[in-house]
Amino acid sequence: MSRKELPRPGLVQAALAGQITNREGAEALHLSVRQFQRLKARVRLGGPLAVRHRTRGQPSRRRLAPALCAQVQALLQDRYAGFNDTHLTEKLREVHGLPVSRESVRRLRRALGWPAVHRRRPPQHRARRPREAAAGQLLQLDGSPFAWLQDRGPALTLLGAIDDATSTVLALHFRPTEDLHGYATLLHQVFRTYGLPVALYGDGVNILVRTDRHWSLPEQLAGAQAPTHLGRVLQDLGIGYVQAHSPQAKGRIERLWATLQDRLVSELRLRGLATREAANAFVPEFLADFNRRFTRPPAVAQPVWRPAPRDLDLALSCRYQRVVARDNTVQLGPRLLGIPRGPRGRSYAGSRVEVRELLDGRIVVLAAGTPIARLGPPVEPFTLVPRRHPSADRRRRAIVPAAPLRTAVAALAAALPRPPAPRHPWRAVPFSLAERRRQAHPNQP
Repeated sequence: MSRKELPRPGLVQAALAGQITNREGAEALHLSVRQFQRLKARVRLGGPLAVRHRTRGQPSRRRLAPALCAQVQALLQDRYAGFNDTHLTEKLREVHGLPVSRESVRRLRRALGWPAVHRRRPPQHRARRPREAAAGQLLQLDGSPFAWLQDRGPALTLLGAIDDATSTVLALHFRPTEDLHGYATLLHQVFRTYGLPVALYGDGVNILVRTDRHWSLPEQLAGAQAPTHLGRVLQDLGIGYVQAHSPQAKGRIERLWATLQDRLVSELRLRGLATREAANAFVPEFLADFNRRFTRPPAVAQPVWRPAPRDLDLALSCRYQRVVARDNTVQLGPRLLGIPRGPRGRSYAGSRVEVRELLDGRIVVLAAGTPIARLGPPVEPFTLVPRRHPSADRRRRAIVPAAPLRTAVAALAAALPRPPAPRHPWRAVPFSLAERRRQAHPNQP
């Protein structure tokens, strides 16, 4: 299937199952309702493969004749040997009157196994991206796994944030791995100390951007994937995210890692620090000296930091949708939270609420954006880990458009009714009442 046809089987089967209406499916596929109904009829009769274009697999009517292809290849090997594709196309059109394109000439040349006459052009010149003008306009994020404690302690990953305009290292945090808890802690330090930036610049790690190919049914209708847990936090705070597609694109923080792997490692060794807790405790002292030496003034003196909201701890959280049980409780993992009476003794049983798990392990339940219940942090050390994908929907699941076609075919075959077995009672007992009477009384006329 083509990229345009991939979303069609999932949405059409969802419409056949009654999960969406014809108008919703038509708007998601940018088709008319009548055309969507035609697709439903084709899928109902021929299965998911029926949404493919009906001319698929048939030879093109605009294909070159075999005699013309042979003539072009003969001229290429004899008279015009060594001509480049564009030059040969001009000669074939002007001298021989052959209506061929440059791409057809290239394809016929490659069919002979001949390489191109000229090599590809060298990479284009790329200029360094200029710094942003004001502090807080762009922050670069990244993580660097390295033997920061050398042989004195475990291997750690250092998460960092640097301001693009001033090269100020805003925060550093050691974690065992590059995880959600580490990035949330790092951003919490930045937001509390400096404020909210305009945008963040980082790589395509799945903590910040979606890297999976799963599309739930609501996402297919909306035409966009839901963000990650941390991506949803950035959206709520009005912070943009720019994804870098190469290490060179975020070269400022990549060069910072080279400097820290020299200076910070030496400072940690000088003080004999051997644990992650001790290294994190030393970071503020190190940053004060480091920024004093390497920070540069911005082009615009006025920073663009925005003040952090009062409920920043509530914003930096993982969010889950839950339905309140009949006993007015909500469960998140192994923890159970009781919801008190609402206004005028109202019961929240059966209501859909949002449960937020905060960075320190606290749990807050919100109804229509208002907190109605809270639970303190656990006694044991807590690590914020996503308990569920942000786009997961257990009530309605759709076929993934980017999945292989055989998956969609297998799912459709499993949903179709199967004929009864040869020894099934339905085959042994006839459905006709008259036939049952004749078998029960064979001697009666």
